[in-house]
Amino acid sequence: MHELCDLKVHIDGRHVFFLHQKVLCTFSGRLKRTVRSLPKGLGLRIMEFPGGPRGFELVSCFCYNNGSIDINPSNVGLLHSSAILLEMTEEMVDGNLVRQTEAFLDGLFDCAWNDIITALKSCELFFHAADSCGLLQKLISTLLAKIASNSENALISSVSFPSSASSSPDASAFNWEWWFDDLTVLAPGTVEKIMKALGAYGADNKNLLLTRFLLHYLKTAAQKPCCREKHSGLADTAVHGVAVVGAAAFSCRGLFRVMRVLTGLGLSRECKGKLERATGQVLDQATLDDLLVTGHGGSGVYDVNLILRLVRTFVNSEEGGSSLQRMKKLGRLIDKYIVEISPDQNLKISKFLEVAECLPDSARDCFDGVYKAVDIFLESHPTLTVEERTRLCGCLNYEKLTLEACKELAKGRRVPPTVAVQALASQQHKVENWSSICKLRSIASSESEEEEQEEEEEEQQQLRLSFQRMMMEVCRNMKGRSAISHGSKGLPRLC
Repeated sequence: MHELCDLKVHIDGRHVFFLHQKVLCTFSGRLKRTVRSLPKGLGLRIMEFPGGPRGFELVSCFCYNNGSIDINPSNVGLLHSSAILLEMTEEMVDGNLVRQTEAFLDGLFDCAWNDIITALKSCELFFHAADSCGLLQKLISTLLAKIASNSENALISSVSFPSSASSSPDASAFNWEWWFDDLTVLAPGTVEKIMKALGAYGADNKNLLLTRFLLHYLKTAAQKPCCREKHSGLADTAVHGVAVVGAAAFSCRGLFRVMRVLTGLGLSRECKGKLERATGQVLDQATLDDLLVTGHGGSGVYDVNLILRLVRTFVNSEEGGSSLQRMKKLGRLIDKYIVEISPDQNLKISKFLEVAECLPDSARDCFDGVYKAVDIFLESHPTLTVEERTRLCGCLNYEKLTLEACKELAKGRRVPPTVAVQALASQQHKVENWSSICKLRSIASSESEEEEQEEEEEEQQQLRLSFQRMMMEVCRNMKGRSAISHGSKGLPRLC
């Protein structure tokens, strides 16, 4: 059999084909030209042939079948790329492979939607060859034309803002079109080509519809065991689109959802910062669930550093004409957050204090939430030294603690006595001020109010006695500890 085959072809250095030179050279201009200059007995070597041995085998079948082969959506891309490479044009024979595949591609628009997807998907095995010969662009144009003919929303348009009738921004931002799911089977390189064809890749993306598609595509990709860095360009493109529409299309919760989808997909530092700025500016609209973003790299259960960056963004954006109401709303949220993260064994004191002190003092009318978090942290980290516990309690504004919280603090077995004394002293000062106010009110009051004033004075007297008892108890504890360690030095003046 070999003596009848006068052409040996090595494909990609892995497979060898023994063929008849006349049969293949009848259809291929490149093979005909190459064989003429090929030394006798030396095989022809072709590297990076489209589709490898499978592609060359299909072309060989076409030639041996006298220029005839079944062309379908699964093989049209491979046949066309191979025909272009081998110069199988009309100059060789009429109705050659290039002409046949082009005719099929021209009629692909009238085929079923899934056939177009199949043809485009098949090119991923020989992506560069399909791209260089213009095949990818032709298939993408067909795909986009098919979408446009079956959709109400235009793909190529300026920013599309959600309707004011929507119940929330996310109602528009996270809806999906009929074609979103079908395109998730495509490789990131193919999707990049689609976005570039629409003029919406990278910073050029100003289209909400395409941004929604990318978020849907990337959410699906993040759930697959793939190389996520390949999606970095698409992730950046999605962020640019989100940044353009911002709060008009995405609520704070929606922005957190975007952040969760794009985390780990190779997002650039610039786009990561852009997304965090957009989220931080509306952080007061978040919920506790939004803030509980899973941590990475063993630094803790939650990504505390992310929340700190978002809070700093909010505080900086509110400086100048800040809304105290928004700031206090965020303060209540951060109090809930710090209570939630306090039991984390990997949470360091320094990080706890950063969270507790990340807002200005005016953001809190009451520090009971912070005290609750401190108490939980102390219970969850029993090995802390006295110095560390004292440092931890330094984030508390004792004057903004309620009476009940102050009593609990004074009785806390892990709270350093010096801290308890300071807290009680601040409360005693508040009681004394209130007593002065009551006396002034009693002078100006009528006889009908005297009885009520007497009850208030009696209540204040009970409070003072209660504080004195607690203060004495705390001071006795301090003196006992000091006698063991350093004598009586270092006791507060109140003791």
